[in-house]
Amino acid sequence: MPLVVFNQKGGVGKSTIACNLAAISAVQGRRTLLIDLDVQGNSSRYLLGAAGAQSAAQSGTGTVGVAGFFAQTLSYTFNPLPPSHFVQRSPFEGLDVLAASPALDELQVKLEARHKIYKLREALAQLGNEYEQIYLDTPPALNFYTRSALMGASGCLIPFDCDDFSRQALYTLLANVQEIRADHNPGLQVKGIVVNQFQPRARLPQQLVQELIDEGLPVLQPYLQASVKVRESHQLARPLIHLEPKHPLTQALLALHQRLL
Repeated sequence: MPLVVFNQKGGVGKSTIACNLAAISAVQGRRTLLIDLDVQGNSSRYLLGAAGAQSAAQSGTGTVGVAGFFAQTLSYTFNPLPPSHFVQRSPFEGLDVLAASPALDELQVKLEARHKIYKLREALAQLGNEYEQIYLDTPPALNFYTRSALMGASGCLIPFDCDDFSRQALYTLLANVQEIRADHNPGLQVKGIVVNQFQPRARLPQQLVQELIDEGLPVLQPYLQASVKVRESHQLARPLIHLEPKHPLTQALLALHQRLL
């Protein structure tokens, strides 16, 4: 089940949530792939470390990374390399990465002009034979890569960071997802809204989340509370399940992962 983590607003925790859920899937014995479609490459650095992410960035449209895969779709060949050829192994057992690179920016215009919007969906169908779980981290924009991911995925997970700007953006996001489901991918489901950076003692986050629930939106529990441990996890390039498995935020992510299953 390819699962897209998507929000058009930046800084809501897409990469953190995608990488930590992927790490948990791998720890629990599922062969797991994280596809990083964001040119910033935060997920790639998180799971591969600076050196591993840099190798994908330097290869550009070459032998590894998601840019290499998309570049291949622009040139016809009798024997195309399988999508798995562009995957890198992470330091964590059972967890692989299809890493991002700056080359994604220049490729986007060419891919749009050549109508390659369904190529990622075809790749996900092939990769589904090799991986039990696939997560896709997306850019903070409804661009070619995000649309490609939503057209090929089974589920969409939406991070929400408890402010009014995020709430207003949420309605546009849900409308965009519904449009893609109606026009391109009838199997796409909104798996839920993940409340991130939650502060249980503050009144406004509680009010905003309760209003979403009252509107009938699929808000998932548990909520993910703010923690400095996340920044430490980023710096060390170690998902929380590997850094501190007993931490309350790690336990909340484990519970969220179980709920999604």
